[in-house]
Amino acid sequence: MLDHPEGLAKKGKSPHHSAAREAFEEAGVVGAVAKHSVGSFSYEKQLKSGGAVVCEVRVFPLEVRRQNKQWPEKQERVAKWLSASQAAEKVKEPKLSAIILRLARRYD
Repeated sequence: MLDHPEGLAKKGKSPHHSAAREAFEEAGVVGAVAKHSVGSFSYEKQLKSGGAVVCEVRVFPLEVRRQNKQWPEKQERVAKWLSASQAAEKVKEPKLSAIILRLARRYD
């Protein structure tokens, strides 16, 4: 399970394609992404300027087919494969934790 991608949708790209792009950039994973969100949550993102903005995150499941050996943010992140329950414990957002657990139950 991966933490949520935080990218903004690019003009002309659907939200699920943007989520798949972020999953690749952040963890090198490639696969089939669902067209419909399975949930959402809000969080406050701190800006480099010192300000903050509230972001609404929509979660799209991605069936991982492979993880590339190299990806754009590999040097900035540590990718680790976890069970759904372990991932739900690690994420900071309670609503994301609930989404992960609900999604895992659906596919058990």
